Amino acid sequence: MTFVWPKGDLNDEQVDAITIPGNVFLTACPGSGKTRALTYKAALELSRLATTKQRVVAITYTHRAAEEIHERIEALGVGTEHLWIGTIHSFCIDWILRPYAIYHPALRHGFRVIDAHGTERRLEEHCRALRNGVRPFDCSYSYSTRGCELRDTHGRSQQAVGSVLNRYWADLEAKRQIDFEMILQFAYELIATVPSIAILLSQLFRFILVDEYQDTKEIQYGIIAHVMRAGAGRTNAFLVGDANQAIFGSLGGYAITREQFAQDCQAPFTPKSLSINYRSSTRIVDYFTNYHVIPAAISAEGKNRLFESAISYDHTTPSRQLEDELVRLLRYNIETVGISPREVCVIAPQWVALADITRRLVVAMPEYSFDGPGIAPFARNIDNFFYKVARLALTEPSPQLFVRRLRWAGDIMLELERAEVHLRGVSPRGLLSMCNAIAIDEEDGLNHLRLFFDEFLTGLGIVLADYPALANHHETFFGDSQARINRLQEDGLQGISDIAMFRRVFASRSGITISSIHNVKGAEFDVVIAFALLQGMVPHFGDLQVESAKKLLYVICSRARKNLHLISETGRMNRGGPYLPTEVLASYAFNYDDVPD
Repeated sequence: MTFVWPKGDLNDEQVDAITIPGNVFLTACPGSGKTRALTYKAALELSRLATTKQRVVAITYTHRAAEEIHERIEALGVGTEHLWIGTIHSFCIDWILRPYAIYHPALRHGFRVIDAHGTERRLEEHCRALRNGVRPFDCSYSYSTRGCELRDTHGRSQQAVGSVLNRYWADLEAKRQIDFEMILQFAYELIATVPSIAILLSQLFRFILVDEYQDTKEIQYGIIAHVMRAGAGRTNAFLVGDANQAIFGSLGGYAITREQFAQDCQAPFTPKSLSINYRSSTRIVDYFTNYHVIPAAISAEGKNRLFESAISYDHTTPSRQLEDELVRLLRYNIETVGISPREVCVIAPQWVALADITRRLVVAMPEYSFDGPGIAPFARNIDNFFYKVARLALTEPSPQLFVRRLRWAGDIMLELERAEVHLRGVSPRGLLSMCNAIAIDEEDGLNHLRLFFDEFLTGLGIVLADYPALANHHETFFGDSQARINRLQEDGLQGISDIAMFRRVFASRSGITISSIHNVKGAEFDVVIAFALLQGMVPHFGDLQVESAKKLLYVICSRARKNLHLISETGRMNRGGPYLPTEVLASYAFNYDDVPD
């Protein structure tokens, strides 16, 4: 039965975008309900599948986005058994590398993926061994359809960086390991050189949906284009995003044009747009549209459109007094205006600045809690098996979380099957019940998880030493988590190792959010306070183009529903002298508001 939604769930633009036949290239302004459009499109196409062999694929930029969309589709009452949703790396592993590794000489004898922390450790080792002045963060690279490309060597010679990377790659090859960039490289090489892979995938995939196309890497477009060409009309695509929010260029993001992607796929794409902002006040929408790189009509039509927003810009506060100014702005919005703390976000361009200010804000405002990926006690590495188990260990059984936790249990069983752990008579529901019955009385977070994992493995009859891949994940999880806790404690964050802090990783947002610009994408808050808006930070010194600064400011400002406070503090120093305010921001003649004491 074709999915039918209640009248009023979607506006005319959204209905037009998801119901038009064929391929669609959808440009969506901030707050326009692009996730809703993508969700309803997925639900509609799932309901239209002609056979049980067909699939709808949705590729998201983050695991968090994948989970949110998955849950929204389930809430619409549409079955998701024929939906695959996840990041491009997960897509490449599940649909290309695992099934077809035998066709690639570097993979045919097996492979294991190392996470970002493993990559950093290996690069540190090789940098120390060579002593050529290269640091791990000088070695960022990615693959395009043309081959390997260095991102930013920070002034180091490409030859010196290449020496480190060559040792690193040889090290991985000897251990039959690949990193995240190699996942894309090998997936592209397989689909480009073994035509039957793209043909088989095009027969399976009725629709491919891509979220945040502006952050997609060029090689990812290449992978999708091979499937589209092989399908010759069998497979359709639905891309949604906003080129004005393309802020991941330094990480390989590439905002492809509709014309270019249509040419690559050898298929026509219909352009559509979402222009109604349901998030912000008219004043804030009028403000952030100043930072458009690609002009687009946007109108504020949500419940906050008439809110009398305060928009302030401070370029005089010294950096030594930044903490006091942030506290003042936080207290004004929370205690005077009446904004909930969980609807306030403090943003900066770099985690280094955030770590220091977070520690000071926690001390200065002990009555409030603070949330953010940067103060989580362990890395959110969704590909680590024990991270998946930790999700069940750190969340309480409840009717509201039952569907989500049951899906997590299914993810665990799938990973156990891939690790060749054969469980007989165990269902996801049974595994969830077993986890719910485990009771651990331990206040230290890592010890709590260690004891939980031990009981979990014992309950399933798994001896960790018998499964090297799981043993490696166990070692990595605890090693990386302990290192992370040590760093946060050195930054002065107290209580970071307590089980309560661990539980907050999977809890709903409850405190003031602390985030970098790149991590806040997709989120929205009543109040946004951004600092360190300085030339060389916004934009980054490695990319000082005006367009880059505009896109970063566009993302920052469009997160706010009601109030927006921008700060270019004075007195921060770099190698060439003091940082100056971001030029694009400082040159904008706007009637800013004064925030009362």
